[in-house]
Amino acid sequence: MSKKIAFMGTPTISGQILKSLYHNGFDIEVVYTQPPVASNRGQRLNKSPVHVMAEILNIPVRTPIILDNIEEKNFLEKQNISLGIVVAYGQILKKDILEIPKKGWINIHYSLLPKFRGAAPIQRAIMNNEKATGISIMKIDEGLDSGPVCNQYSINILENENSEDLSQRLSNLASEKILQNIDDILDNKASFKEQDHSKSSYAKKIKKEEGKINWEDSNLKIIGKINGLYPNPGGWFEFKGERYKILKAEKSILSGKSGYVLSDNFEIGCGENSIKIIEIQRQGKTVQKTKEFLRGSQITKGTDLN
Repeated sequence: MSKKIAFMGTPTISGQILKSLYHNGFDIEVVYTQPPVASNRGQRLNKSPVHVMAEILNIPVRTPIILDNIEEKNFLEKQNISLGIVVAYGQILKKDILEIPKKGWINIHYSLLPKFRGAAPIQRAIMNNEKATGISIMKIDEGLDSGPVCNQYSINILENENSEDLSQRLSNLASEKILQNIDDILDNKASFKEQDHSKSSYAKKIKKEEGKINWEDSNLKIIGKINGLYPNPGGWFEFKGERYKILKAEKSILSGKSGYVLSDNFEIGCGENSIKIIEIQRQGKTVQKTKEFLRGSQITKGTDLN
């Protein structure tokens, strides 16, 4: 039987898994990814990390704006695909596409399903101050991350870990664990179990305005926001009409008025305890360590940031 694979993904975490599949001898027939997007200045189009990786590996790439069309359906039907693999592709697969591969489509989802279904499971786990997360290898159905699960692998979320670092660790885990799962699926050895839908929760897409810091929140919640939304949109506050993004902070036990700078070490009062800023970026400027930032800043001990 043919063991051809179709791969769909877009960001860096997907590209790493594609590379792992290729170097472990899997037959990747075609790669789907989101179309190139214009840079901020509109001078050139930027290909997705998966697009770049596929070209390096010399695998055919397709970038339809909308996957659900006759042309793509006909193309996939001609490829004699055994299994489809999706990792953060960015489009929903409809029934007619789902039915094409002989073994269906599987998704590597970056949470322990049914918890944190949806677009932003890594960010939401950190923002929620979860102690652990992981990956779920599931069969795709017409619902949102609701299909039966083959295997799950968990890891602890490290102290003060941001979403970029956690994404990398999860991608490393997925790149390793997916290999045996694919073999088992293709050899009819895999077993899929329905999720407990009554325990589902959703990780909705991140909106830029969610990054605004409310100093009445606890220091744990604020640090969860800073780390979960790193690097973009980030946790931010406004002062005298300018936006300041906090890239790194840690817990502090100083107490004082919420939103006030409590010390010369850039400790800021929160609804519960305080935070100490380690790295910050003023709007339009480069990232700075606290000591460097405070030298030329109007923000000093006693400043009200509310």
